[in-house]
Amino acid sequence: MVKIVHAQTVLTEDELAALKKKCNESSTKEALSMAVQHYLECQYTDIDDQMWTKKLEKVVQKKKQNKV
Repeated sequence: MVKIVHAQTVLTEDELAALKKKCNESSTKEALSMAVQHYLECQYTDIDDQMWTKKLEKVVQKKKQNKV
């Protein structure tokens, strides 16, 4: 059985508006739900050395492409 809990956070109005826009949602509840689900599923949100290595590799690749 899954237990459901209520969670809250504090955001600025600008942060919330940006989140809603990025999620393409008008509802705060849905935008926050989408953001949390993405964070839990995204391969880049694991806190480990590989995450930073992957991010740095992408930055280096982009810089190389921009120089060409």
